[in-house]
Amino acid sequence: MVSRRTSAVIIIVGLLVGARVLAGDWPHWRGPFLNGSSDEKNLPATWSKTENVVWVASLPGHSSATPIIANGKVFISSTDRDSDDLLALCFDARSGKELWRKKLGESSRKVPRNNPATPSPVTDGRHVYFMYGSGDLVGLDYEGNVLWSRNLEAEYGNISIKYGYSSSPLLYDDKLYILIQRRHTTYRSPKSTTLDAFILAVDARTGKNIWKQPRKTDALDESLDSYSSPILYQHSGRVEILIIGADYATANDPVNGKELWRYEYAEQKSKKGRNITSPVTSGGLIFGVPARGSNGLFALKSGGEGTLTDDYVAWTFDGPSPDVCTPLYYKGNIYVLDGRKGGILTCLDAKTGQQKWQGKLGGSAPWRASVTAGDDKLYCISEAAEAVVLAAGDGEFNIISRIDMEDKPIQASIAIADGRLFIRTANTLFCIGN
Repeated sequence: MVSRRTSAVIIIVGLLVGARVLAGDWPHWRGPFLNGSSDEKNLPATWSKTENVVWVASLPGHSSATPIIANGKVFISSTDRDSDDLLALCFDARSGKELWRKKLGESSRKVPRNNPATPSPVTDGRHVYFMYGSGDLVGLDYEGNVLWSRNLEAEYGNISIKYGYSSSPLLYDDKLYILIQRRHTTYRSPKSTTLDAFILAVDARTGKNIWKQPRKTDALDESLDSYSSPILYQHSGRVEILIIGADYATANDPVNGKELWRYEYAEQKSKKGRNITSPVTSGGLIFGVPARGSNGLFALKSGGEGTLTDDYVAWTFDGPSPDVCTPLYYKGNIYVLDGRKGGILTCLDAKTGQQKWQGKLGGSAPWRASVTAGDDKLYCISEAAEAVVLAAGDGEFNIISRIDMEDKPIQASIAIADGRLFIRTANTLFCIGN
């Protein structure tokens, strides 16, 4: 007999990408359920640079992109420390052998604390798609052959925002969804330049546009910038593409791009309210972090139409909340990491917002990678390359282990697939397993 949880896994993964991707894979930067969690078991509770290391692979340069794993292969975006090249790499998931690498673009653009290889790739288990801060969007098959390529910056103008374009593509129903949320006059662009913000649906088979939907807002200056990624949400028979940024949370119809609803989370306008985190969903609720994590966390009821009022707010959390780290949903709880103050991690009941526990991860460096979870464990990693494993659940703040990965800086989140952890450090890709 198939359990309800297993049925949900099959439905979500099938909706996301296709039959070749399994629940044990990590096809999107937030995993198979788009919430940072995995159903994998027997995951390591501790490791070192030698203990529980399955394999290690050298990387050609730094990037904040999360490794993507599906159908036995690991895909990763990278810069090249010796050139301006933007690279796509493929490794065998079992052995760590590099299978291929491709130059898909180039950029000499410098932005603070970021680089053009920050967006994570996405895969359906047969094809893989890469997006870069240079505007290069490329589809490849599993052997590394380029199927199509285009440059969105050449088509639609400068996409670079203050800290560099960082939104990862979403893949659903053979369509790629790309968010370009930028200032009307983009950072470092001529003041006379007028640019639009939009979400783009691209045919994953051909690379051609299906629709382009404007994303209107009255946000000001830097508040127009969003580094967030689109997230798929299905509830009560309706499928939505969720976006947060530029003072609004919105939902679009994946078929035609029509905006279904919007909620203004920043009624008091600021010139510095850019958003980095992505939305998270659970059951009938949609979770979002306001600009810079300044006002905690809000939970919206689903099923809305048009402009939503505060009547659609199920609950709010006014405690420490993220500037960068996207919240995690796992087994009935929402985990919120404020990485600016020594890593304050809070566990909230997803239905009510009630705080269950809170604690500090410690360390002097910020925590910019989002928390991931599996096998009743939480996995965090700091910019200073300190990994922390905690017990998930209602009990209490409980650190199981600390591991110094040494190779810093790190901004990429830890990926989980096939009973293993995939950890990207500054120069190396680690596969960790019991």
